[in-house]
Amino acid sequence: MSLKIRLARGGAKKRPYYRIVVSDSRSPRDGRFIEKIGSFNPLLAKDAAERVVLDTEKAKAWLDKGAQPTDRVARFLDAAGLLKREAKNNPKKAEPGEKAKERAKEKAEKAAAPAAEEAGA
Repeated sequence: MSLKIRLARGGAKKRPYYRIVVSDSRSPRDGRFIEKIGSFNPLLAKDAAERVVLDTEKAKAWLDKGAQPTDRVARFLDAAGLLKREAKNNPKKAEPGEKAKERAKEKAEKAAAPAAEEAGA
């Protein structure tokens, strides 16, 4: 059984509230879980103490048992000092897609065509 430490959503519509839970990776996001180890309230200010509440002893015990945290939970564990999370790097993220490159090329050719006619005339 592969275990995940992940967020389970609760709260009303447009008012999210998350529990940090340990669950089987095959169970649904808001479904069955093994243990609740904390909570996360994204509506609070980033510097509020109640924004992320985490039982560090339980989290450390589950990490030792082999539970894998999701990316967001790994950020919380890194902030608590339980896990070292490597920063992600995607240098191609800001690069435009193929279609956008084609459109830019066509636009440059159209702009160059009238300039070439004026120079030749």
